[in-house]
Amino acid sequence: MKGIDSFRLDGKVALVTGASSGLGAHFAQLLASVGARVVVAARRTEPLQALVDGIRTQGGQARAVALDVTRSASVRACLDEVCAWGAPQVVVNNAGVTVTRSLLEQTEEDFDLVLDTNLKGCWLVATEAARRMVQAGEGGAIVNVASILGERVAGGVAPYAISKAAVVQATKAMALELARHRIRVNALLPGYIVTDLNREFLESEPGQKLRARIPSRRFGELEDLDGPLLLLASDAGSAMSGATVAVDGAHLVSSL
Repeated sequence: MKGIDSFRLDGKVALVTGASSGLGAHFAQLLASVGARVVVAARRTEPLQALVDGIRTQGGQARAVALDVTRSASVRACLDEVCAWGAPQVVVNNAGVTVTRSLLEQTEEDFDLVLDTNLKGCWLVATEAARRMVQAGEGGAIVNVASILGERVAGGVAPYAISKAAVVQATKAMALELARHRIRVNALLPGYIVTDLNREFLESEPGQKLRARIPSRRFGELEDLDGPLLLLASDAGSAMSGATVAVDGAHLVSSL
């Protein structure tokens, strides 16, 4: 029987992309708290150093690396930095953006920005990390952060929903091909999670109307993602690959 220790990541090298704020920063702190040596990566390096300092203050191990997930050269350089600690054993593919405009107002530039970051970036990081994992021969876990909008839709964010639906399918394709190398690939689908970036909207009248449509009548907190992420990243989920795990207060199963 697997015990609570199977959720720990002692000594494992973990990469978290999009770690400058929000979910990514929280995931990095969480992984460090269970023993992982965490590389935090994002385009903005100033917040990363503050994050690293905070993790180190708590007794964890972390380092910061600049990364533009849309550029293959940047992804390779980042993984080279990661491998200074050893081949990655956990990758949290969290980098993502959105542009909020109606479909008729969306531009080609909007579409390219969102798809390049959310889908191409996910693919570049996952495949380059997987190459390093295969070379090391120790297996690993890749967690692609999608969204409940990968399975349902909302107005004003068409490119985002398209990209996250593609990430869900990409996760399954990756899981199929990497299973023989003992590399697990799963997708985490957060619902509406309260962060500093969206708190003002979620507390507004339109936000409260949105909350009323969620069966649990609550928005998620960052800590609600802790258990699901650790399950997918650790040996506790060793038999899981190609799965999608929604953390949404039953939002996906709400009545139409």
